[in-house]
Amino acid sequence: MGRRGAGPWLLCAAMMAAFVPATGAADNDARSWLQRMKAAATGTNYQGTLVFIAGGVISSSRVWHYRVGDNTFERLEAQDGRQQRIFRHNDEVRTVWPQSGTAVVERRETLAAWSTTPQAVDPSAADSYVVRQEGAARVAGRDAAVLVLTPRDDLRFAQRLWADQATGLMLRADVIAADGSLVESSAFSAVELGVKPQPESVLQAMRQDAGLRIVRPQQRRTTLASEGWVLARPVPGFALAGCVMLGLDAGAAEPSMLQVVFSDGLTHVSVFLEPFNAERHRSEMQAKLGATNTAMRRVGEHWLTMVGDVPPAALKQFAEALERRR
Repeated sequence: MGRRGAGPWLLCAAMMAAFVPATGAADNDARSWLQRMKAAATGTNYQGTLVFIAGGVISSSRVWHYRVGDNTFERLEAQDGRQQRIFRHNDEVRTVWPQSGTAVVERRETLAAWSTTPQAVDPSAADSYVVRQEGAARVAGRDAAVLVLTPRDDLRFAQRLWADQATGLMLRADVIAADGSLVESSAFSAVELGVKPQPESVLQAMRQDAGLRIVRPQQRRTTLASEGWVLARPVPGFALAGCVMLGLDAGAAEPSMLQVVFSDGLTHVSVFLEPFNAERHRSEMQAKLGATNTAMRRVGEHWLTMVGDVPPAALKQFAEALERRR
């Protein structure tokens, strides 16, 4: 789900050990839920409160999602100290930081790794996870089907998803470690489905510039090959979802950072590549917050930053597979 959460629901290791591949009609039914969840994430009109918990920190956001014809409108308002507000019309995104009086306006060439609302789980995830339906439950006062996605390797986390019985919209998502412990959780604490679309409420907010410093980062769509890079060895289960050059310096003539997004249908990994700068890139490092792992390292004359809701083993494979080609 988008970032994200709900209280500390723990899933015991014994339950995780009991997960076994489903077959036949049950397996097909579980996979059909992935199709419904994908359709609901884009086609359902809803609003509600999302709660996210990771690393002992709880945050919440109000979200609105409208679909009108071929147009998508989204709005998010953080309910904690950040006061961050995000507005989206199709691939145009405006992020407002009221405390600093700044608005970042950008066109998201790849929306795969960005979402304020429940993610669209692609049915291709069944290639990397064993999908099993595990009964039913209630989330935010609604009946939900419970799905367990157990990874087929050590490059991704298990997930437990709650899909609305009536629409298929994802209502809750738990990320589970290999030992069965909860890594992070996100859920609607309240949600209204089938609401009347109010796209103008999003568009009006996106046009309000008074009192704000507007920042428009440089960016252009590109490919790995055209920027002199190649993924020499595919990382199992992950496919290229997008590639864009980003500008870090507003005064620069050309964007200087390459962002490459990979997806396995359920989760995403972003790899950022930029020229090495000894003043800024002092030491290689790893960090973790909830399910999100980050790794930084130098590759020749470039600096790699890898971020994703995946175990460190997956980031290591991406770092070793990306090679510079001149």
